[in-house]
Amino acid sequence: MSISFQFSGLTSGQFSTQHRLTTKPISLFRCMSSLSTDPEFDTKKFRKNLIRRPNYNRQGFGQKQKTLDLISREYGSDIIKTLRANEYEYTWGDITVKLAKSYGFCWGVERAIQLVYEAKNQFPDQKIWITNEIIHNPTFSKKLENLNIEYLPKTKDSKKQYDAIEKGDVVMFPAHGVAVEEMIILSEKNVQIVDTTCPWVSKVWTKVEKHKSRQYTSIIHGKYDHQETIGTKSFAGNYVVVKNIAEAIYVCDYILGGELDGSSSTKEEFLEKLRNKVSEDFDPDNHLVKVGIANQTTTLKGETEEIGKLVERTMMQKHGVENINNHFMSFNTICDATQERQDALDELLENKLDVMLVVGGWNSDNTSHLQMVSEKSNVPAYWVDTEERIGPGNRITYKLSHNELVEKENWLADGPLTIGVTAGASTPDKVVEDVLLKVFAMKNGKKLQHA
Repeated sequence: MSISFQFSGLTSGQFSTQHRLTTKPISLFRCMSSLSTDPEFDTKKFRKNLIRRPNYNRQGFGQKQKTLDLISREYGSDIIKTLRANEYEYTWGDITVKLAKSYGFCWGVERAIQLVYEAKNQFPDQKIWITNEIIHNPTFSKKLENLNIEYLPKTKDSKKQYDAIEKGDVVMFPAHGVAVEEMIILSEKNVQIVDTTCPWVSKVWTKVEKHKSRQYTSIIHGKYDHQETIGTKSFAGNYVVVKNIAEAIYVCDYILGGELDGSSSTKEEFLEKLRNKVSEDFDPDNHLVKVGIANQTTTLKGETEEIGKLVERTMMQKHGVENINNHFMSFNTICDATQERQDALDELLENKLDVMLVVGGWNSDNTSHLQMVSEKSNVPAYWVDTEERIGPGNRITYKLSHNELVEKENWLADGPLTIGVTAGASTPDKVVEDVLLKVFAMKNGKKLQHA
């Protein structure tokens, strides 16, 4: 399939008919794969003009309070209400539960769910598609199935089939956002776009666009193949993605010519080691002279800060302290909700706990990081996505932060028990309640009776 591009005023003014992207038919997906790095394409202006289109919506459809009341009824929990009303601690029988003071649904996730419900009510008869998971939670994903909201079909090699979308359909962007290439494809179709992208994610896009406009390379802390990072990369110019401090040290050692820890070597080795994590035609000798820091919003706060300080020190050593502002940029793009949940968990783990429960989707990065924090404590930590992972009998199937699944027998001891609980930002209170009810039933041999 090939098309001629007509952007219909989606960028600053309109693309000139002499622009090289419109001089002849061009493969859609070949063009999309490189468009975000095209120096003549302004992603910021494209997005600004897309937001102004009448078929684009990110504010809802005037049903906010009604929808939030519905969400509260469907996803709320009497157990959580009791915990919150009693300073996040309550005892049922011989089980004391201590809840982290910041946990579960964040504002961005609640907003995304609100937009889903409003869109379904606004367009009851239209076909509604989602490009990726709206939020990383299996309970909500099942709810979407019940609402007849479907994922775009994919080919055998996992390519999305945009041809399935027809005129008048509705397409929803997930809370983690989509790549600019996908925005362009969908903007060319006569569909309703409902954008649930978290404003914190959009904030990161703005920062990497600043890097690009000033010809700085973005060093992005995150997983290169994560849905959010894929979107962020598409708004950046030159970039390198580092998963952790070890990869950041490798990049910094290359910048310093092996004088940091000697872990790097040749340009060829650098490009091979990071072959899926750098922008097209990346040249570390030229593209690491001026750098800026960005991050996937769900990363560990402490590690992002550590990477930022490491890169700053590296650029000072390389170019001189007096020249740092010409070679290094840093903005705080750590999501408030992610940071608050990590800080609240640290506080919770200072208590005497017998067991730590982390509740959230197994493909949720922010939940993974909560489990990672828990694993560093001396408390046995169990990450479950639903209550189905508990029982029958005194057994639990849980996930470790490095993705291994573990099944454990006799995980709950006899006698009084103090359980710490937290939940990822995509986790409804109702899911936390269902997990606790399963624990109570296993521990006490009967379902919890509560007021």
